[in-house]
Amino acid sequence: MRFDTTGKVSLDHIYDQPDPRTYFTVLRPLDYGVPQQAKPYFAKLITEYRESQDVAAPKVLDIGCSYGINAALLKYDATMDELYARYDDDLRAGESRETLLARDRELARSRQPPQAIRFAGLDTSAGALSYALEAGFLDDVVHADLEKHEPTPRQLVQLSGTDLVISTGCVGYVTERTLTRVVRAQGVRRPWMAHFVLRMFPFDSVERALAGLGYRTVRVDEVFRQRRFASSQEQSLVLDNLSAAGVDPQGLETEGWLYAQLYISRPYDITGTNDANREQS
Repeated sequence: MRFDTTGKVSLDHIYDQPDPRTYFTVLRPLDYGVPQQAKPYFAKLITEYRESQDVAAPKVLDIGCSYGINAALLKYDATMDELYARYDDDLRAGESRETLLARDRELARSRQPPQAIRFAGLDTSAGALSYALEAGFLDDVVHADLEKHEPTPRQLVQLSGTDLVISTGCVGYVTERTLTRVVRAQGVRRPWMAHFVLRMFPFDSVERALAGLGYRTVRVDEVFRQRRFASSQEQSLVLDNLSAAGVDPQGLETEGWLYAQLYISRPYDITGTNDANREQS
């Protein structure tokens, strides 16, 4: 079992497969479920944006989108349990990628969202992006590493017009460098943001960078289970890193789960940003 510099087990291999079967097969025993917990928060924020900004079809950019999981949950009202069953490797082992895509396109056709929404995905994994786009989960994909590179002219066009930026677990690996480049791609516009961030990753530098771009950030009081630890060794390494960061793991990570917190960032001129608890009533 390999571990990355954060102490987490390395799961890089699940993100660049030709289809999502490996992703769901590996994550199912770990009870990975933060996209499901994020769903009502994202949905509420999208509705608030649509109504307050009078935008009929908001454009959502999912950073670290992999196979378009958040888009599938929000656009087509899928659930994580449904997706785990849908890509069960024992049941689908003999199926071709084309067969899986056909089933997913049918899902997209049969469950049109009640209100229009556009989903773009930003990721470094070409295989995951390709599947999400072909399946109809994502409407556009941006294959880029904005940690290392400025957006190309084409990528700037793709990123422009974003209304909301979301993520469920990539912040910590993705930093303020990526988020700043996404914001600057909008010109004078400022998209709303909602990021689920593991407690082991400080958000301070991101918050400061966003403040410099005209944002106020609030943290929702609730904590969210991301997944179980893959091993006792992973838990021990993460606990060490939490302690080094001054984060108390008692009653949370000590109980066998990785936990995330939700940070919501909106421009200063948006009312109501001081009350974190109003994000989910």
